[in-house]
Amino acid sequence: MDVLKDQVEAILLNPDLAPLLAILKAARNGAVYGAKVRFPHALVMIMLFRSGSLKEKIRLVLRATKQHASNLARFAVIYKTSMLILRLINPVRPGKEGPYDTFFAGLAGGYVVFGRAAQGSVNQQIVIYVFARVILAMAKLSIEPTNMTSTTPTPTLWTQRLSPETKAKIQQNAWPVFASLSWACVMYIFRWQPESIQPSLRSSMKYIYVNSDYWDSFRNFLIHNT
Repeated sequence: MDVLKDQVEAILLNPDLAPLLAILKAARNGAVYGAKVRFPHALVMIMLFRSGSLKEKIRLVLRATKQHASNLARFAVIYKTSMLILRLINPVRPGKEGPYDTFFAGLAGGYVVFGRAAQGSVNQQIVIYVFARVILAMAKLSIEPTNMTSTTPTPTLWTQRLSPETKAKIQQNAWPVFASLSWACVMYIFRWQPESIQPSLRSSMKYIYVNSDYWDSFRNFLIHNT
């Protein structure tokens, strides 16, 4: 066993194999993270807001967990593999990362894993989560001063060339506008086109905003909300 352990460690510590091993490690980390994030969320949402037998609910929880873990693992493999390939074919600096490699690697992974797949609830939630974080990052970036590193320029927006007073106003109002419009839109859609909202979110919103309008006794008013 000790000999086998030493041989495995020699492979894992081989610097020539590090790029390939990093792909495997990324797949492992993506799967673990996806499972850890999705399982408790799916467990709570499905157990509270989905109808059906306990066996059916458990099956839905496990299926959502598996899909989330699988998606992140697949994306990690495609992204890391694309980054490796792009470094190898870099015509300007062979073996070095280009300034837009991460963009094209993310584009490939996003298309293969999420773009071509069915628009299930798990995929939609992951993409919408990423989209929201991108919007928040862009809002933050829009008021930061431009900066040049020693190799390539950091991303810049035209808003970064605005006056300090205008930037201060953007910084003060960006989050309130984003939060307000997000809630305004989701409540409007829920009121008039609820079937277009993701089922788990629709169920929880119905429980809070619709079921709260109906009761016929103290029990289902305060103790058990129908």
